[in-house]
Amino acid sequence: MTAFFKKWQKNRADKKSGQTMEERLNTIRAGILGSNDGILTVVGVVFSVAAATSNRLVIVLAGLSDLFACALSMGSGEFAAVSSQSDSEKVAVVREQALLKSAFDEQVATVSAFYEDRGVSPETAKAIAVELLAEKPLETVLSVKYDMTLGHYVSPIAAAVSSTFSAALGGVFPLVALLIFPVEYQYLAAILATVVASALTGLLSALFSQGMAKRAIWRNIWVGLVTIAIHYGIGLLF
Repeated sequence: MTAFFKKWQKNRADKKSGQTMEERLNTIRAGILGSNDGILTVVGVVFSVAAATSNRLVIVLAGLSDLFACALSMGSGEFAAVSSQSDSEKVAVVREQALLKSAFDEQVATVSAFYEDRGVSPETAKAIAVELLAEKPLETVLSVKYDMTLGHYVSPIAAAVSSTFSAALGGVFPLVALLIFPVEYQYLAAILATVVASALTGLLSALFSQGMAKRAIWRNIWVGLVTIAIHYGIGLLF
């Protein structure tokens, strides 16, 4: 039984020797959030300005300015937020290193309880814990307590780049539609572009998270349309 769990622990570590699932999902999450924010903020600015003025140049410049501002804002926000998460992970490593020296028996009890919760008998769980902590103490504790892999921390840079690029790409959809279509169709085109971009973002988020695609798509579309209506209404006030 002990040999089985040692092999399971080794296979788990081998799978995480490259980029961990948490690291990949962190980058994907930042990209999807950035894309959605880029779409909604740009189309919101475009329609609020369009309600206040018919000057196409002013509308395009406002949308373009917001596109750059949104992309940079999302990127810097992700960098700050993920940096804090990465720092917390590193603090956890230092704390567990200290506990392994000062409270080793408590660490053994924690690891034993982890395996007992998964159906292993107390005696076998204790034997697994002792053996794992003798070979890879810090790796074992981090895996059991935090589902972390030693040396793997979420990347603020990857999240910032993903969010910045996705926000810019998402915001381009309504802006390009506004530019390439004739004046009489430009707003309808921008609305359709927003629907398409929002649907794609919803689909991708559902695929990556293994969620319900139809619900995610419709949710994003309705949020996009409500955003347009609210901003257009605000623009009419001026």
